[in-house]
Amino acid sequence: MTTLRRPFRFGVQIHQADSANDWKERARKAEALGFDVLVISDHFGGGFAYGPALAMAAAVTSKLRFGTLVLQNPLRHPALVAQEAATLDLLSDGRFELGIGAGGSDMRDYEQTGIPFDPPGKRAGQLEESIQVIKALFRDEPLTFNGRFYHFSEFESFPRPLQRPAVPLLIAAGGARLLRMAAREADIVSILPLMLPQGGAFRLDEFTDSAFHRKVELIAADAGARFEKMEINMLVQRLSVTDHPEQVAEQIGEHWRITPDEVLASPYALLGTEQQIVDLIIERREQLEISYYVVFERDLDAFAPIVARLKGR
Repeated sequence: MTTLRRPFRFGVQIHQADSANDWKERARKAEALGFDVLVISDHFGGGFAYGPALAMAAAVTSKLRFGTLVLQNPLRHPALVAQEAATLDLLSDGRFELGIGAGGSDMRDYEQTGIPFDPPGKRAGQLEESIQVIKALFRDEPLTFNGRFYHFSEFESFPRPLQRPAVPLLIAAGGARLLRMAAREADIVSILPLMLPQGGAFRLDEFTDSAFHRKVELIAADAGARFEKMEINMLVQRLSVTDHPEQVAEQIGEHWRITPDEVLASPYALLGTEQQIVDLIIERREQLEISYYVVFERDLDAFAPIVARLKGR
């Protein structure tokens, strides 16, 4: 793997707010605290629609970047994704990053709407084609494409993204097929535990550092020279700034069904004092190539002093 140390970036995932002013203030706060990116998830219940929300946030900030973590490909046609991404990029003055995955983390999106939830192989194939289409639609020429799932004839998307050659692409992946595809296509890879075939949950044994390390090695091998320019992203599942990380690890271990030591080593958890977490983040960049961390909004204030200490490093 590369010896190049990518600069740290830090993001926060925010789903909703109580009013327009509240949403604006949350975006301004994230920027004021030094976060680099505000991202939003893609679910029908419990959260804002990403397009209007990110456009409004962009209008009240100047440096903060914006992204989706992540769009569910089965819910969205790639022509719509490309158009919305390019529009957001234009309206944010080139601050948008498109994150997309094969979907299924919350089965209510499918069960309550009647949208089919296809087997993993089909969803992976759809995502692979969708990525080809979206990238093509960011370019200047009309698209003709005849795939297994999508078909276009002399289709020209509008607008074009402001960032060139394209909006940065984040792909969320847990299984080998999608990890290899992300290695070929993504600017940023958000590494997930492998999702269970029926969706709605992840394999708990894949929360360990050893499982994560194997996936980074797979990405590096398939990406080749382009790996040095890629980012590895982590959506932190558990953050606890505490003098007693072992006790917290015991509680998490009962839920994740791994040992407390495995929890403490897990890249999906950041547990310890502020200094210990700073050291962990630096260590995991060295060992696991993670340079782009996103926390949930509930952890915004607790994580802000850590962001301040590591920003620009």
